[in-house]
Amino acid sequence: MTVLVTGGAGYIGSFTVAALLARGERVVVLDNLSAGHRAAVPPEASLIVAELADADLAGIFETHSIDAVIHFAALTSVPESVQKPYSYFHNNTANTLRLVEAMRQAGVDKIVFSSTAAVYGEPQSNPITEDHPKNPQSPYGQSKYFSEQILAAFLVAHGVRHVALRYFNASGGAIDRGEDHTPETHLIPIALQVALGQRKSMSIFGTDWPTPDGTCVRDYIHIADLADAHLRALDHLRSGGASLQLNLGNGAGYSVAEVIAAARRVTGHAIPAVEAPRRAGDPSTLVASSEAARRILGWQPKFADLESIVESAWRWHHAHPHGYGDRT
Repeated sequence: MTVLVTGGAGYIGSFTVAALLARGERVVVLDNLSAGHRAAVPPEASLIVAELADADLAGIFETHSIDAVIHFAALTSVPESVQKPYSYFHNNTANTLRLVEAMRQAGVDKIVFSSTAAVYGEPQSNPITEDHPKNPQSPYGQSKYFSEQILAAFLVAHGVRHVALRYFNASGGAIDRGEDHTPETHLIPIALQVALGQRKSMSIFGTDWPTPDGTCVRDYIHIADLADAHLRALDHLRSGGASLQLNLGNGAGYSVAEVIAAARRVTGHAIPAVEAPRRAGDPSTLVASSEAARRILGWQPKFADLESIVESAWRWHHAHPHGYGDRT
């Protein structure tokens, strides 16, 4: 059996590929390397560099005897999606449709989908459970929610089973791999770039949100815990489990101000931060309840506290100040 991992050269994808290989799986990675890194793909995996929209999916499924797919490949910036909705619906939604149809034609009936808690929009209550109303506030969230609906339709029509994992803010790192985006848009690595002297300061987008300290609150989940959840979701499908939509959360939300304070403690750097206007598409608070994932998948985060998440990210960034070094 071989697992196809789309976007497997990216941040979450490469950690998941490494975890799959560590337990003896055969893995094929499909990635266009627009956001991923060749160096992030373990050498034991087969790497196909291609656009998902153009790749010979039928040939890949047949040649490599694919039995399941883990689908990460997507654009992921909320602010960018507001500016470039076409790119997000094309890359995230249309490409998911093409992938699942290719699966149907090849007789591959299992897919783990990297979704997002952005499908919920501004929450009516926190922590958010899976039955919360879906009202995504950005094209990014909409593109992922439409993809979930595609999966639901293919389940009914063709028996293609799925687990859609909804989460926010993958964070942290390992000594040999970590977060490397160009440009970087995520809070923790931006704070660490300031500590490394690569930025003079960082921005806080809004200090008047309806939260305890006025800054946005999010769930931060260690990347190793996310990889583990994707493997457990794959095992669930392989054992004949039903399709699911599951939240992944660490059980607590942390504000932007709290994250910056943790980064200051970990790095010993002042990390100057300046106030900036709110960004379009940002909800004030997103904290996902992971009770269902814990109960059904037996998933339990091992790195639930903010300090350990930031510290593991700092070890990666401090040892690799230029990331994987394959981009100028």
